[in-house]
Amino acid sequence: MEQTLYFILLLIALCSVSECVQRQYHFINVKKSWTEAQRYCRENYTDLATVDNMNDMNELKKTVNDGRVWIGLQKTSVDKWQWSSGDPALYLNWGPAQPNNGEERCAVIMSGQWGDWSCGHIFTFICSSSNNGLVFVNQMKNWREAQSYCRQNHIDLVSVRNQNESQQLQKFINDNHISGNVWIGLFRDSWQWSDQSNSSFRYWRSGEPNNSGGTENCAVMDPNAQGQWIDASCNREFPFVCHEEKLILIKENLTWSEALRYCRQNHVDLVSVHSEEIQRDVMNVVKQASTEEVWLGLHNYCSMNMWLWLSGEIVCYQNWAPGNGTEPEDCRLEKRKGAVQSGGDQRWISRPETDRLNFICSRY
Repeated sequence: MEQTLYFILLLIALCSVSECVQRQYHFINVKKSWTEAQRYCRENYTDLATVDNMNDMNELKKTVNDGRVWIGLQKTSVDKWQWSSGDPALYLNWGPAQPNNGEERCAVIMSGQWGDWSCGHIFTFICSSSNNGLVFVNQMKNWREAQSYCRQNHIDLVSVRNQNESQQLQKFINDNHISGNVWIGLFRDSWQWSDQSNSSFRYWRSGEPNNSGGTENCAVMDPNAQGQWIDASCNREFPFVCHEEKLILIKENLTWSEALRYCRQNHVDLVSVHSEEIQRDVMNVVKQASTEEVWLGLHNYCSMNMWLWLSGEIVCYQNWAPGNGTEPEDCRLEKRKGAVQSGGDQRWISRPETDRLNFICSRY
């Protein structure tokens, strides 16, 4: 009993936030147009570079020494609301008759509900910080300045991904007696990543994108401006950065053990999902699956009724579907392994290890 308790405490102590970049960047020092660069990256890697967050941005900057380079962001005809942090905007809490102006492209919270506003106005704002904390900044800034402040001093402008987070934000506002319009991290644009990623992370230089001449529909990273981005005509020629995904979906229907063997023979391992960041990458990959569930590197340690990753880590970050992962598993009947749903909200579920599913391998 004492050994079991010690083991549990040891595993809990190992729980930590994983910050790992889920793609490898490759600088290609050959000048091409944006479309030519896109074709090259798709033939030789995964696609032109996608950026999910500041961790990715810092890795991307390390690969480029000097000069402007293409990344995989291109303007489209589809205008949509997105979060500064890179999270998809699946939950929206607009006030009556909001949003009401196609030219107002940033969002404030006012009296518990959201409204669109011109991004150049100046308001106070709320940042997200570590451990899901919130920070009110009682300084008047426009939306872009507020975004920069939050990224430099905390994490980002606050995201509100569901009703529970909306209630938490409103309680924070009430408890701190915050009044008037307050910037949140919601903005609207029509830019899309070449690999169709849902990432809404943007890192524009001040005054950009400006669509000078009316034809600047592709994004360039400028290392001389701390890696910030500008828009440029897609016909111009620059070197470029490709990315190679660290996760790969295998559309073969195998048991969990067969999938494990395949990944270890052909790549590295079945994927372990230690953080929300990795889960977002899994969500991007898994939507192309041909089975309703897809194997992960998640298995039930029956003698202690604990779920562990193949990497040896306890399941600290949780993304279980209701009724999964919390109740004791009956290992006398069948061994249970973890899978992710390929549709819906892509939660984790417990499945018999003999099921035959698609699976996700890690390449690094």
